[in-house]
Amino acid sequence: MTQGINFEYDDGEFTQFGVTVNVVLLTIQGASLCVLLSKRKSKPFQGVWALPGGNVRPKEDLANAALRVLSNETGHTESQSHLEQLAAYGNPTRDPRMRVVSVAYWAISPEPPNLIGGRDSTAAKIVPLSEIVTGSTLLAFDHPIIVKDALARVRRKLENTALAAKFCPPAFTISQLRRVYEIFWGEPLDAGNFQRFVRMSGAFRQIEGDDSEILAVRRSISQRGRPPSLWTSPRLEARESVMDNPKFLRPRRQVREPRNS
Repeated sequence: MTQGINFEYDDGEFTQFGVTVNVVLLTIQGASLCVLLSKRKSKPFQGVWALPGGNVRPKEDLANAALRVLSNETGHTESQSHLEQLAAYGNPTRDPRMRVVSVAYWAISPEPPNLIGGRDSTAAKIVPLSEIVTGSTLLAFDHPIIVKDALARVRRKLENTALAAKFCPPAFTISQLRRVYEIFWGEPLDAGNFQRFVRMSGAFRQIEGDDSEILAVRRSISQRGRPPSLWTSPRLEARESVMDNPKFLRPRRQVREPRNS
């Protein structure tokens, strides 16, 4: 019952602030982990690279706003990009114009997307993540922090889901899968340990059979010697954890002890 309750209030008692979204789109280009950036058209930080972003419209929910921002820059639809909410960023000094809270999302694109440019930017580009980490490419606002947080989140996703398979063909080799992990973690992985990880994780399944289509794929990958086995991920769309052994989440590289001389 709401009868008798006074809903009137003085809007002057509440601080006015804006709500925006930003998207961290990660992709692999060559052997580098890369992120999508756009160059700001207007102040503040005019002409400075930033994460794609924009204001949330009055009748728009957050996820749709993030998808709109991503689509404006790349033309991607929801089915083309794995999109998840990351965190909210609301430091009072993060935007010099007014109090602005940004809800950040992370997305992945197996292939570098076509860049079509948004209305709020003068250019867009895909840059290696290392340029942001080292500071050779400067970003506006608190976007370096958002990128760092997004990378940490995606690395955790690789540890306990089949997300890495999204960067591989539908039928892939263990070597192709290992390359994805190595690029995201920036370190080499021991081939034998990684193969045991794949077989024990439960996230990936070896493709059985030798029909003509499978043989053609295997031969196209390896022209010499015995064609490699192919794998797929029946849990590719699963959001929940797929690893049974929490001590075996990450396929670490093998550390060799120095020999005594």
